[in-house]
Amino acid sequence: MKRKWIKLLLFLAAIALSTFFIIQDNETKPSKATGIEQDQVVPLPTELHPVVKERSDQLVQQAAKKGIVVLITDGFRSIEEQNRIYEQGRTAEGNIVTNAKGGESYHNYGLAIDFALETPSGNVIWDRQYDRNQNGKADWSEVVQMAKSLGFEWGGDWKDFKDYPHFQMDFGLTIADLQDGQRPDESSNVADTQ
Repeated sequence: MKRKWIKLLLFLAAIALSTFFIIQDNETKPSKATGIEQDQVVPLPTELHPVVKERSDQLVQQAAKKGIVVLITDGFRSIEEQNRIYEQGRTAEGNIVTNAKGGESYHNYGLAIDFALETPSGNVIWDRQYDRNQNGKADWSEVVQMAKSLGFEWGGDWKDFKDYPHFQMDFGLTIADLQDGQRPDESSNVADTQ
């Protein structure tokens, strides 16, 4: 009887040691998707990606040349700020403006902006029919076309939740990729369209 207990204890110890070494080995192996070690934390950005910032500035300048005043109303958002915006129309007062919780928006990774138009009197508007430059074309549509030519994806093209003031550059990365720690190169030219 004593011999059976010893064999059982040795067997359990062998399983415990094997499990320990497997866990240790997996913790130091790079993730297949990212090449980042699983115990290595990739910090979230704290500002717009340089290419997104540059293209945002170009968008504002191009629009100004056509007599359209574009205001970038939102850019990088923290996880906490995204969660507050997500709560609008749900547990907080206001209309629902996003379906993305914190960590689920390209804003959280510095890859998205929102915009509005400014009237001559200084009012900020989201009127998609407004024609400040009076060229017979809605300023909103003109801004969307300029943004697309700069490499932005427009939220108004989305099938499920149309986000008309939203532009983003994903650099070929999904939200899952970004959550997994992947980031576009700081000098990436993936957004280039020419």
